[in-house]
Amino acid sequence: MASGFGMSGLSRLTGGQSRAISPENPTGAKGSAAMASEGVASAAARGLGRGWKVAPYVVVPAGSAADLAEIAGPGVIQQIWLTPAGCAWRHLIIRMYWDGQAQPSVECPAGDFFAAGWGGFSWSGPVQISSLPVCVNPGSALNCFWEMPFRQRCRITLENMSGRDARVYYQVNYELRDVDGEAAYFHAQFRRSNPLAYGAVHTIVDEVTGPGHYVGTYVAWGSNNNGWWGEGEVKFYLDGDDEFPTIASTGTEDYFLGSYNFWVNDRYQVFTTPYAGLAQAIVPDGQDPRVTQSRFGMYRWHLTDPVRFSTDLRVTMQAIGWRPDGRYLPLQDDIASVAFWYQAAPTGPFPSLPGADALEII
Repeated sequence: MASGFGMSGLSRLTGGQSRAISPENPTGAKGSAAMASEGVASAAARGLGRGWKVAPYVVVPAGSAADLAEIAGPGVIQQIWLTPAGCAWRHLIIRMYWDGQAQPSVECPAGDFFAAGWGGFSWSGPVQISSLPVCVNPGSALNCFWEMPFRQRCRITLENMSGRDARVYYQVNYELRDVDGEAAYFHAQFRRSNPLAYGAVHTIVDEVTGPGHYVGTYVAWGSNNNGWWGEGEVKFYLDGDDEFPTIASTGTEDYFLGSYNFWVNDRYQVFTTPYAGLAQAIVPDGQDPRVTQSRFGMYRWHLTDPVRFSTDLRVTMQAIGWRPDGRYLPLQDDIASVAFWYQAAPTGPFPSLPGADALEII
């Protein structure tokens, strides 16, 4: 199967069939788009007949869930576009199920899944991300290009855990075609430590059994201390590693492919690149950027350097600042993360997702 990132296979004829699921074609069936005669935009399209944008979005009522896509395979999801409105993105939960598994392989708040965990809030400002597997475009267009193969069936749901109805525009682009026997299944898992216990590490993911490979990390970090917060290391424990990992970064900003505190001219310097970025640095108005309650959004994609594991995987992150006397200070910050990886089926159980109050960003 050709990689989802690159153009080396673009000229090859695959024999696949292109399809798309959206409110205008909820089944993705051939020749069945824009057929609705009744929908959320019926009043705007009155007098024009069918085919005039009658169903541009769906409403997911507060406290309910909706099926966005259900596809019979084999096939590959190639791109997802999502524009949610009406509630905080942290309260919209995306789940994906491959080949009839009861356990989701993806379970994540929508904003965090698209590397925009602080998005959807009036104080956060616009989010813009230009990376290969994820891009976030004006004004609130969430896009991903992760390759997601399935052999028998794919199901994607969206749960609205908020107290407000959500208006959701979306499109799932996919191709019906044979799937290579070596193709693994896409996974994404959300975790939050709020606050992180003193002296503890934040676990990004654990209890993953292989074979598989790790392909990315997103972190939404809320600082509860003055000063620099990123001295901690990201550690990869592979294939039976116990006390010590096989891979360790030299610091948080180093793992996210920055350096020296992301600091330029006494300010955090946001950046967004194909493989890594500090896409958000939200500092209280008029305050020194080193003060408390600053918030940061960072991503690191392992597209050219996937972390391979044969039997098991655990990934952790330390939270370390500085004491006035020059010693490390274990931090008690708000750390939310998403781990992205591929593995062979079946998917192991995920930790229980926090409830709406525990997910809330205040």
